[in-house]
Amino acid sequence: MAFRFQRRITLAPGVRLSASKRGVGFSEGSPSASISVDQGDDTLAFTLKVDNNGNVRYLREDSTPLTDDEVRLIRRHAEDAIRERLEALCEEANAALDSLGQLHWDTPLPDIHDYAPQPFTEAPPFPPKPVPLRWWHPIWPGAKQRIETENARRQAVFDDDYRQWEWRKAEFDADEFARQKREEQGVFKDMAAMEQTLRECLEEIDWPRETQIDFDLGTDERTIAVDIDLPDESEMPKRKWTMPAKALKLTPKPLSATRQRKLYRDHVHGIAFRVLGAVFAKFSNVQEARISGYRHVTDPATGDDHDQYLYSIKATRDQWARIHFDELNQVDPVTAVEAFALRRDMTKTGIFRDVAPFKLI
Repeated sequence: MAFRFQRRITLAPGVRLSASKRGVGFSEGSPSASISVDQGDDTLAFTLKVDNNGNVRYLREDSTPLTDDEVRLIRRHAEDAIRERLEALCEEANAALDSLGQLHWDTPLPDIHDYAPQPFTEAPPFPPKPVPLRWWHPIWPGAKQRIETENARRQAVFDDDYRQWEWRKAEFDADEFARQKREEQGVFKDMAAMEQTLRECLEEIDWPRETQIDFDLGTDERTIAVDIDLPDESEMPKRKWTMPAKALKLTPKPLSATRQRKLYRDHVHGIAFRVLGAVFAKFSNVQEARISGYRHVTDPATGDDHDQYLYSIKATRDQWARIHFDELNQVDPVTAVEAFALRRDMTKTGIFRDVAPFKLI
């Protein structure tokens, strides 16, 4: 495993490739979603689980499977709702797959340095609604006392919940203030603050698996070098989904080898693009960034594992500023990095060969 630099950031996996959440990832677990069907004054709730072949399993809320007779009954009375949800699952899963090659679309502008503290979004608990006293409670033995005791209990629960909410809000606001101070002042003089700022910025990306990022500054602190632990091509998704016209199921459609390589090529370059964006947006003192990406491979001749560098990019702040950040959906990161000093040995079909990364001076 590469470890050329002093600082290492370990980024935990983010959102997996799941149709039930917004995000991207490499885990090709089966799409699933909960569904509710109104039946007059009652609601029927169950879960659809799609297996690797696109067949649908029907589960109760406690994850136990429905019987065949129950499934037939549900499909008879809730076919439209099931079809609508399966179509949504299909679209969401395919959009998540496509977004793997669009990672650079969310790259921050290079001239944004100040951090705007985020608001605490958790709503405070609602005050309890007291049990009202009826006209007969004062004359009924113990009734008034029971009502007053219950209202006091509800108020005590609310008071405790509200105090806990206030603590969470105060802790969140303090963290946001500390981040603002760290990004506006600490990154210019404190290596630990720089590491934390880079970590927080990169954590905003939904990394598909645990990712190691090593970095260090040059002698004048105007140059930064970053090594990125890239996924292997074998970890990329290998299929898309389609929805048959009549059947209540999904159909997996294998991606061609060319499509898989293109997706991989776009994804690994998009990662470099995003990291470059994070560096230039957060560290105004950095004038040059050297971004290198490697993956772990096994030598078929010896069985030894080693790090294969796929690319190494050296970009200045002035060069980076020439990109049209208001039209990132029109930017191809594979082509964009060719405007910088670039070490990359890649065929037109996306096959990589080893390169020597730029060193930090």
